[in-house]
Amino acid sequence: MGLFKNIFGGSDGSTGDKKVLPWTPLQRLDQLPDIEEKSKVRPQIIFKHSTTCGISRMVLNMFTDSYAIEAGKIDLYFLDLQAHREVSNEVAIRFQVIHQSPQLLVIKNNSTVFHTSHGAISEVDLEKFL
Repeated sequence: MGLFKNIFGGSDGSTGDKKVLPWTPLQRLDQLPDIEEKSKVRPQIIFKHSTTCGISRMVLNMFTDSYAIEAGKIDLYFLDLQAHREVSNEVAIRFQVIHQSPQLLVIKNNSTVFHTSHGAISEVDLEKFL
């Protein structure tokens, strides 16, 4: 059980002593215009996550472990796409991406400048979007 807990987190969704990122929950449609507006000042990151997918959990853990951006340089939004399907669908439409899960979008100057999914998320160099 220890190996699986380290990879996928505990049954309560916790990941033990792992680092915690400054996520803003993305749960409402009215947050999307704010993301667009804030993207004019600094990059906005949306991480779309499926809470029932082991691959999505593993990618989230890898992203969290490798995240090294200084606070205040990027805003991070976490979207539980199963709990907020309407928001997930609108993200795909508004930011012109095909829905995938897990998926990472970088919004800058009011548009999607980068997006990727699955294992490729762990290889993203967010520094280049600063």
